[in-house]
Amino acid sequence: MAPPCGERRRHRRKEHKPPVSQHSCVYNQRVKMADTNSSNPQSLGFTEKLKSWLSWSWTYVCAVWFAMVLTMIYVLRSPLKLQETVTAASVFLNTLTPKFYVALTGTSSLISGLILIFEWWYFRKYGTSFIEQVSVSHLRPLLGGVENSSSSGGLFSPVNGDAEPRPSVSECKVWRNPLNLFRGAEYNRYTWVTGKEPLTYYDMNLSAQDHQTFFSVDTQQLRPEDAVMQKAWRERNPQARIRAAYQAIELNPECAAAYVLLAEEEATTITEAERLFKQALKSAGRDSNLLVYIKRRLAMCARKLGRIKEAVKMMRDLMKEFPLLGMLNIHENLLEALLELQAYADVQAVLAKYDDISLPKSATICYTSALLKARAVSDKFSPEAASRRGLSTAEMNAVEAIHRAVEFNPHVPKYLLEMKSLILPPEHILKRGDSEAVAYAFFHLQHWKRAEGALNLLHCTWEGTFRIIPYPLEKGHLFYPYPGCTETADRELLPSFHEVSVYPKKELPFFILFTAGLCSFTAMLAMLTHHFPELMGVFAKAFFSTLFAPLGFFADKIEGFMLTRI
Repeated sequence: MAPPCGERRRHRRKEHKPPVSQHSCVYNQRVKMADTNSSNPQSLGFTEKLKSWLSWSWTYVCAVWFAMVLTMIYVLRSPLKLQETVTAASVFLNTLTPKFYVALTGTSSLISGLILIFEWWYFRKYGTSFIEQVSVSHLRPLLGGVENSSSSGGLFSPVNGDAEPRPSVSECKVWRNPLNLFRGAEYNRYTWVTGKEPLTYYDMNLSAQDHQTFFSVDTQQLRPEDAVMQKAWRERNPQARIRAAYQAIELNPECAAAYVLLAEEEATTITEAERLFKQALKSAGRDSNLLVYIKRRLAMCARKLGRIKEAVKMMRDLMKEFPLLGMLNIHENLLEALLELQAYADVQAVLAKYDDISLPKSATICYTSALLKARAVSDKFSPEAASRRGLSTAEMNAVEAIHRAVEFNPHVPKYLLEMKSLILPPEHILKRGDSEAVAYAFFHLQHWKRAEGALNLLHCTWEGTFRIIPYPLEKGHLFYPYPGCTETADRELLPSFHEVSVYPKKELPFFILFTAGLCSFTAMLAMLTHHFPELMGVFAKAFFSTLFAPLGFFADKIEGFMLTRI
C-alpha cells in the first residue's frame, strides 16, 4: 500500500536526493567542459564534421534524392528499354515451374530459420539481439543517431524528470560479500561433493586484488616473507598459494598473512580455520588491516560453531574499536547473528543506526526492516480478512516495507519463497543484483521461516511492488531507477550452472519475432506450392498484378501528363 501523495513525495525526495558535496565539483567541471567544447567549433575533427554532414544529408536530402532517382529512371526509360525488360521478365517468370517456387520458398525458410536459431541463442546468452546490436553500434552513428555512450546520458541523468544529478557509475560497483564463506572449509567441500566450481575466476580474481590491497606492506619496509605473500595472493593455483604460505612461515614463523591464507584455503573445517586465525591474531601486531580482517573472521567462526553470543560480542567490540571502517559492512554480520538469537529489539537498534538516507542501502538492511514489520502482523494476517476489512496501520507499514525492499532488490523474493533454487553465495556481490539476492537468501531464509506467517505475507504482497514502480523503469519510485548493468556483472560473479535472475524481464527483440514470422510464412508457402501448384500459381499472379496495379496506374497518369505538356 502506498502512502498518501504528500508523504510519498517527501519520502521520495529524501531517498533520492544525493549529497550535493559529493558530485557538485564533478558536475560543474563537466558543464564547463561542455561549454568549452560548444563555444569552440574548431575542436571538432574532420571525422565529426563528416558524421554531422552525413546526418544532415540523410535527414533532409533523402526525399530529394529519391525524387531525382525516379525522375532519372522515367527520363531514361526509352534508352534503358525498361518496358521491354519488364515484359521479358514477366515472360520468364511465367515459364518457371512450381518446383522453382518450392525450392525458392524452402530455401528462404531454411535461411530465416538458421537466423532465428542464431538470434535466439545470442539473446539467451547475452540478453540482446545481434542484429540490433550491430545496427546500433555501426549503422546508427552513420545515419545520425545518438550513440549509446557517456555523451548521451553522461555521468548524471535526471530522476523523475528532475534536473538533480545522479551517479550511475557506483550503481554497478562490486562489493565484498560481508558473509562470504571459507574456501577450504565450505567452497571446496561443495566442489568435492558435486564436482562443480561454486566460484568464478572473475570472483576469485577480485578476492586476490582485495587481499593484495588489504595486506599490502610499504615497499621500504618489505620483508622477504611479505614479498612471498604478495606473490602468493596473485597465484591462480590454490596449491601454489598454500605452498607460498608455508614458504613465508619458514622465513618468518610469525607471518600473520600466511596463517590467514592457510585458514581461508587449506583448513577443511571451521574449527581448524579458527585455530589458524587465532595463530594469525597473535602475530598480527598493530597492523589495523590484519586485526580487522582476523577478528571479523574469528567472529564468523564463532557464529558458525554455534557460539552466537560470543560472536555478537566480538562484532560489537570490533565496531567500537574501528568505527571508521563502515564500508566493510560488519553491521550486516551483526544483524544476522542477532536474528539467530531472536534479539529483535537489538536488531531494530542496529537498523535505526544504519538504515539512514545518507548511508548506502543493501538487501540485508531493507529486507531485515521488512521482516521486523512483517513479524509484528504476519501471525494473524489473512488475505481474505484483509480484503474484507482493509489493512490496519501496522499491516500497511509491513506491506510498504516489503514493497520498499522488493523495489531495492526484486530478485530476493523468489529465493525466499523457494521459487528458485539457492546456490553458494559468491565472494563478491552486486547491490540490487541477483548475486546479492543469493547471498542474502542463503543466510536469512531461516530467519524468515522462523517468523510465523512472514513468508505468507511476502507471497501475498511482493508482486504488488511492480504496480507502484512507474513505467518506464528509468523513473524509479523510492530509490534510484534500477540499473541496467546488473545482468552482465552477475553473469561474471555467479557460476555458469546457475540461471541468473533478470529484471526487468526482457521482451523478445523485434528481429527474433520477424525471423520467426518469416520462417513460418515461407515454410507455409513452400508446403502449399508443393501440394497445390496450379492454385498457388493463380494466387501469385493475382497478388503481383494487384501489387503493381497502383504503380502502373501512376505511371500511365504521369506519361499522359507529360504527353499533354509536350
